[in-house]
Amino acid sequence: MRHASLSIVAILVATALGFAADRPAKTAGAKSGKVYITQPVLFGTPESDKILASLQVFPPDNPWNSDVSRWPLHPNSRNIIASIGPGKPLHHNSDMNWIFVPPKQKLVPIRIVSYPGESDKGPFPIPDNLPIENWPGGYKTDLDGVQRDVLHRGDDRHAIIIDPTRGLLVEFYQALKTPAGWQCAQASVFDLKSNKLRPDGWTSADAAGLPIFPGTVRFDELQRGMVEHAIRVTVRRSRKAYVYPATHQAGHGNDPNLPRMGERIRLRKDFPIQNFPPHVQAVLKGLKKYGMLVADNGMDWFISVAPDSRIEQMNTALAKVKGADFEVVVSPR
Repeated sequence: MRHASLSIVAILVATALGFAADRPAKTAGAKSGKVYITQPVLFGTPESDKILASLQVFPPDNPWNSDVSRWPLHPNSRNIIASIGPGKPLHHNSDMNWIFVPPKQKLVPIRIVSYPGESDKGPFPIPDNLPIENWPGGYKTDLDGVQRDVLHRGDDRHAIIIDPTRGLLVEFYQALKTPAGWQCAQASVFDLKSNKLRPDGWTSADAAGLPIFPGTVRFDELQRGMVEHAIRVTVRRSRKAYVYPATHQAGHGNDPNLPRMGERIRLRKDFPIQNFPPHVQAVLKGLKKYGMLVADNGMDWFISVAPDSRIEQMNTALAKVKGADFEVVVSPR
């Protein structure tokens, strides 16, 4: 992740976001029933799937949940796609994991080392088994070793916590457990019941100032046959600009042919998907209806998928989809 600037803005207090220890728990963001848990629940489990079946991740009219299948083309769509790479394949990273925590999860202080002026204040509900981005795939150590980065891998080390009862989402960038306690480069809190954005000019755990969790492809929705939200995507080079719902830029120049943070990109309506495997079809259906949002600088055309062993191997099939199969769209409003 690359952040271009800092803003001097007052930091939101934790109590305003619902982290006061004495605040009563309320069911929030529920689709079809109450979401209440008494202990942490890791991603990639049937228990997690049950929570997700009831959890409304932002209101239905939120940008992540907007149907963009009829949105008009951006007037510069062709050139923006050309700058990302029309011949480059679509890929996914099995990267973004999460953990659900109960409303009475112990609050833990965390030292913010890089972007304190654009971070929300703690303490935060950090469980002992907080997963770190890319875990468990590819790591040759236990979770505690991953948390402490004993292999010195560095990386972005995103960490995601959701309190489904209160409808709160917490995301960290470069989370690390040290001998002195937890630290991170940036900390963001989002209210899943609200469409409120981060302050204008503020970053988040993602360069665009957007949340990561709602743009991550999950097993439960793949099994249902369609990704039901916009998907997070990275590009190697972006413009020094951002567009709603992004609040922050991390660009490389002012070339209008480069995508902005928050740019909405949609799979062409006429792209044939019937011969793809079921999980890949679910992704492609979602890309036709909800599209994807440019969220960070990284590899071109890489989307985020949970590192869930139940998800089919998708990269071979996804690679048949090229950049030229996409188009940039704009809101009609």
